[in-house]
Amino acid sequence: MCGVKPDRTPLVLVTGLHRTPVAQAASDLLVSSPGTVVVHADVTQLGAGVIVRTVREHSPAGVVEHRTAVELAHGCLSCTLRLDLLPLLRTLAGRPDVTRIVLELDPTVEAEHLCWAIEHVVLDEDTTTPETAADLVQVAAVVAVLDRTSWLPDATGDDELGDRGLAALPGDERTVAQVLVGHTSFADALLLAGETPDAWTAAQLTAVLDRLAPSVPRVALSRWDPEKVLGAVHPHSRRGRPTSAHDPLLAGEPPLEEDAGVALVRFVGDRPFHPERLHEAVDVLLDGVVTSRGRVWLASQTDRVLWLESAGGGLRVADAGPWLAALPADGWDDVPVERQAAAALRWDDEHGDRCTELVVLTHRQSPLLLTTALHGALLTDEELSAGPSAWRLLPDPFGEWHADPCTETDPSDLPTPQREERS
Repeated sequence: MCGVKPDRTPLVLVTGLHRTPVAQAASDLLVSSPGTVVVHADVTQLGAGVIVRTVREHSPAGVVEHRTAVELAHGCLSCTLRLDLLPLLRTLAGRPDVTRIVLELDPTVEAEHLCWAIEHVVLDEDTTTPETAADLVQVAAVVAVLDRTSWLPDATGDDELGDRGLAALPGDERTVAQVLVGHTSFADALLLAGETPDAWTAAQLTAVLDRLAPSVPRVALSRWDPEKVLGAVHPHSRRGRPTSAHDPLLAGEPPLEEDAGVALVRFVGDRPFHPERLHEAVDVLLDGVVTSRGRVWLASQTDRVLWLESAGGGLRVADAGPWLAALPADGWDDVPVERQAAAALRWDDEHGDRCTELVVLTHRQSPLLLTTALHGALLTDEELSAGPSAWRLLPDPFGEWHADPCTETDPSDLPTPQREERS
């Protein structure tokens, strides 16, 4: 399998919003290779304090299933997944008869968070040689299963997971759109279930997926060949690599021209945003927009990179560490060379690498309205001339974590990958 080292067991994660087609895709993977083991952690029984873990594998008598109720550790979903699932991956990888592991994920468990845990969580803290699950397994692909019937309205709506009965724990205020767009953008392969209701929706969905997941193989679930699709995963696909705030925003060379009313809008600002005016302007990103993401230069936090991402009616703004210009000379040593090179291309004598770069995927919102609203939120010439000491005194409604305009929320109780240089 392309991209997987021979000394580690290939790991495939199957994700999606709807459990039935996700289970079908995992079963197809099981059938396609006798050495495959499928693991599913069912979180629907969290109210009873347990996760039901199911392991399916081949035996001389056919496919057998082992089901175990795992007690919720410390009342925490992420702790339970780490304490149970990661050691299980190590155990399965050590078996000579296991040639591939498939993780069938529930909708609320985001593949990106789990991949981060696989790579970074130490399994045995008290050992002389710390080991993570990634020492024994390697992500071969993340496969997302999408429902063509509902994907576009779900990805552009503002329903929370709890509104659909999907929230694993109380207080999980993520939106369906945030989870669904996350599934899609993190995937190395897409499987399409169901049918679009009409030709226009089909055209829009195709245009959106072409731009959200470029270079990603995409086939119908009803006729996919697991080995062929996994073999078609792009050599430079992510394969579980978590997002960095300093990744290229147009990776994969998505089409830039408009198609079926769908367009990618790139906004670049060479001066900082006024925090209050940006807070008002972000509403334009939450209507008629599939997703937006990028790096923000905020006047009140001029030494920090802010990461902004939206999906449908949900927005998140988080701290992503310092701008390179704010680092001491020896602080560059640990900065990836790709980020240094990108910063050098736009370096300004006064402001260094500080700038705003956002990419917005719109399906109904006017690109002109988007860019006009964002330009209007930048500092005026008079405000710019006042300098950083005055900018820092501007009222700032964002803070270090801002999940949704004018709405206080807590981060989900799920494994959260640390973005590069996040403090």
